[in-house]
Amino acid sequence: MSPVRTSPAIHLTLAGLIMLAVAACSTAPAAPDLTTPPPRRPDAKTQLEYGAPPSPGPRY
Repeated sequence: MSPVRTSPAIHLTLAGLIMLAVAACSTAPAAPDLTTPPPRRPDAKTQLEYGAPPSPGPRY
């Protein structure tokens, strides 16, 4: 019995089908977080140079 010879086109077709199957099963990347970060509080140097921010008021 002699071995069966296959053409390179068949190998490329099968490889392409396998790649399509793998790509179809993959998940989409997560969406980036587009919210802006909260504003930073002024540090001690900034407070000394520009003055302390106003106090929030009395707590009841």
